Amino acid sequence: MAADPTSRTNRPRGSAAQPSLRTGERPIVAALSGGVDSATAAAMLVEAGHRVVGMTMRLYDASGTSASAGGRCCGPRDIEDARRVCHHLGIPFYVVEFETQFRRDVIEDFVDAYLAGETPNPCVKCNQHIKFTPLLKRARAIGADCVATGHYARIEPTENGTYRLKRGVDAGKDQSYFLFSMPRDELGSVLFPIGALDKAEVRERALAFGLPNAGKPESQEICFVPDGDYTAFVESNALTRKLSVVGAGDIVDAEGNVVGRHRGIHHYTVGQRRGLGGVGGQTPVYVVRIDRQANQIVVGPKASAERQVLHIRDVRWLSDVPEQPTRVAVQVRHRTRPIAADVVALGTGAQVTFVDEHVLAAPGQAAVFYDRDTVVGGGWITA
Repeated sequence: MAADPTSRTNRPRGSAAQPSLRTGERPIVAALSGGVDSATAAAMLVEAGHRVVGMTMRLYDASGTSASAGGRCCGPRDIEDARRVCHHLGIPFYVVEFETQFRRDVIEDFVDAYLAGETPNPCVKCNQHIKFTPLLKRARAIGADCVATGHYARIEPTENGTYRLKRGVDAGKDQSYFLFSMPRDELGSVLFPIGALDKAEVRERALAFGLPNAGKPESQEICFVPDGDYTAFVESNALTRKLSVVGAGDIVDAEGNVVGRHRGIHHYTVGQRRGLGGVGGQTPVYVVRIDRQANQIVVGPKASAERQVLHIRDVRWLSDVPEQPTRVAVQVRHRTRPIAADVVALGTGAQVTFVDEHVLAAPGQAAVFYDRDTVVGGGWITA
C-alpha cells in the first residue's frame, strides 16, 4: 500500500514524524514498551534532531510469574529493555507508576467482563485509560506537549485544523482498531512515527540504529496474564477480590433442552465453536448466548449466532456525530475484515445494521467504524 503523502509520518527514509514544534524547542516524550516498535519510533525522532525523553509505564507486578521473563508488554524485563534503548540513544529515561489505575481500569474491568459473560478487549481499555491522557499529563509536567508511541497507525491534519486517525500503512500490523477510544482533542498531541512503515522496514531500521532490542520477538499474549491462561487469572483475581464466580452449569439449545455441561461461563465467548465438549456431535454448533442469571450457555447453528443488527454502548466519535444514518465499514475484531453497515447515533450509543451480511460478534467486544482508512468512531457491543 502506498503511503499517504499528507501523513505526518510519511517522511524520507531515516527521518521521523514531524511534530507541531521545531527541533530544539519543547521535548517529545517517547512512550517505550520495551519492544522494537516503540524503540524504533524513539530512534527516528532522535535521528531527526528532536529532543526526546524516554518514558516507560510500570503497569503491574509480574514478579514471580512467567511474565517477568519477558515476552509481555511493560513487564520488568521490558522496562530494562527500554532503559537500555534510552542509554543507547543518549536520552533521559523515566519510569512512571500506573499500577493502581491499570489494575482498576484494565485488569479489574477484564475480570468483571468475563464474570458477566462478556468478552473484553484490555488493549483498547489500556489505550483509553492509560496510554494517552494520563501519559500526556505526565509529559506536560516535564515540559513536553507531545507523546510518540510505536503504534501502527497514522494521524493527519484536516482542512479545519483538527486531526483524523487513520490505519497504519502495513495492513497486517494496523492497530487503529485499538485506538478508537482516544480523546479526539488529544490527536494533535500524539505522534505515530512508524505508522507509514511496514514491520520489515521497522526491523531494518532498528538494526541500522543498532538498537539493543532490534531482534526482540513480538509480544502476543495479554500482558498481565501469566502463561496466557486467562480463565485461571480470572478465577484467581475474583478470589482475591471476593467476587462470586459462577461455576459449572447446563449447555442448552434454543428450546431450552439440556445438551451438555459447561465449566463456568468465563470459559466461553459468543461465537465460540471449539471446547464445547462434543455438543452437537458431527454437526457444528456455536455459542449463541451466555445467560449469567440462569448460568447457561445457549448453543445453536452458526446462523443463530450471527447478527445483522448490533447495539453499541459508550460510543467515542473521532468525527462529528452523524445526524442521519451513515454508511460506514464496521470491524468487530482486530483480525476481521470491516463490513459495510449503516450506523445511527443514539445518545451515548449507536445502532449498527449490516447491509448485506451477518457477523459473529460477542458482547463486550469493540466495534470500530471506518470511512475507508479513517476511524470515525467506535464503542462496545452489548447483548
